[in-house]
Amino acid sequence: MNTVIHSESLAPIDRSLESRSDARHRLLEAAMESFREEGYRVSIDRIATRAHVARQTVYNHFGSKDELFAEVIRQASQSVLVTLQSEGELRGVLCAFGRAYRERLLGPDGIAIFRTLTAEAPHFPHLARQFFEVGPAATRARLAGVLSVAMDRGELRRDHPHFAAEMLTAMLVDFDRLKALLTLEVVPVDPRKTQEIVDCFLRAFAPMDAAHGVDPHPPNHH
Repeated sequence: MNTVIHSESLAPIDRSLESRSDARHRLLEAAMESFREEGYRVSIDRIATRAHVARQTVYNHFGSKDELFAEVIRQASQSVLVTLQSEGELRGVLCAFGRAYRERLLGPDGIAIFRTLTAEAPHFPHLARQFFEVGPAATRARLAGVLSVAMDRGELRRDHPHFAAEMLTAMLVDFDRLKALLTLEVVPVDPRKTQEIVDCFLRAFAPMDAAHGVDPHPPNHH
């Protein structure tokens, strides 16, 4: 006689840990690990088992797997954006952002989520769009706001802040992320490289005085 083992029974459920905030935290950690290792197609049962909660608990916190995935992405993005809220000298603010941005996007979780979404985008276009809006688009918008203020203060030359934000984020991760995706190598996040990138960006967008013939109408970047 065969015995059917339900997935919920694979891990003991500690009812003493079932406070709402604790269960939510463990669910998000388990979801991140599961998405990283198995991709978006990982089952809700497996995520619940990993978090040591009942399957229904997942739906009590998140209405669907789509919502759970979107929250994982939102929290990952917020962990980078928080460095932009600090006051201080522009170079220091950008270096802090650059370190957090590179650590998040080039770390194991960031590479795995990017690889998963790239593979699943044709099958789950709504999730790919969610990722873009919550991650890259939101990051660029927040960074553009910081750069726009710096331009108003004369710390950077006047240009389109969204274009400048695109340039900085591309300099920070594009080549290293491509290397990690195609070679499967772990790319070390060296703070010195982050500083060199930020310094190169600041030189490219350094203020120009009237003697250098500043164009009052910067180019229209799309």
